[in-house]
Amino acid sequence: MLGGFSQGAVMSYALGLGVGRPRPAALLALSGFIPTVDGWELETASPFPPVAIAHGTYDPVIPVELGRQARAILEAAGAEVVYRESPIEHWIDPAVVVELRELVVPALR
Repeated sequence: MLGGFSQGAVMSYALGLGVGRPRPAALLALSGFIPTVDGWELETASPFPPVAIAHGTYDPVIPVELGRQARAILEAAGAEVVYRESPIEHWIDPAVVVELRELVVPALR
């Protein structure tokens, strides 16, 4: 399992979904975005691990549009994505954590 918040979410995408990287059992991206830098490319071949994205709709640090864009990119590539938005700023909604745990625990078995 690989996951993170903010820059940790970006690193999780980079390490878990980059070309030539081993796939994690599951990936959590909390208030992050898929990187767009020279030398890194998203691996779009299946199978994808379970992916969960959560983002605050009022996030002033990493706009929610970047979370929505990540969801759209991954779904277009064939990934099944659990996506949740909360009416919060740049932090993790505790209510979402419970739901995300339900995604992660089975992937670890």
